[in-house]
Amino acid sequence: MIHPILKMGDPRLLRIAKSVATFDTPELHQIIADMFETMKAANGAGLAAPQIGIDLQLVIFGFKTNPRYPDAPLVPETVLINPVLTPLSDAIEDGWEGCLSVPGMRGVVPRWSALRYEGFDQYGQVISREVEGFHARVVQHECDHLNGMLYPMRIKDFSQFGFTEVLFPELNPEDDD
Repeated sequence: MIHPILKMGDPRLLRIAKSVATFDTPELHQIIADMFETMKAANGAGLAAPQIGIDLQLVIFGFKTNPRYPDAPLVPETVLINPVLTPLSDAIEDGWEGCLSVPGMRGVVPRWSALRYEGFDQYGQVISREVEGFHARVVQHECDHLNGMLYPMRIKDFSQFGFTEVLFPELNPEDDD
């Protein structure tokens, strides 16, 4: 089922999400299936449970290609529950981001260049990966939602924040609603 995606300004996006305590349940599998369906319908690179009003530490991300980020490398489809992020160095990289909860806008956001993410999949199996570049950016962006953070809150230079149709006229606005 495709869920409506909450938009910036909705107070539910500002909450700290609760840890998932029970894995491999029909309810959890349904939430995850719904999240993937919702993310794909919106051409998203990722989606956090709070974005559809579910107050759990659960994010999904991944794609082979994405019309919102045509130059982005493949990111494997991943379910990440109760995540912990650890930077692998002090290196920070600026990059353009958008968000399904902030439709039609993009901004330059500083993020760790490389990190380790750890957590669990929907079956309770441990996940531990070291990633860099766009993959690292997507994970950080989605996990921010679990702490009530939206990417505009991280922007340092608001001259690099604006409407996608103005900043990136080559992108189809239908892909970035």
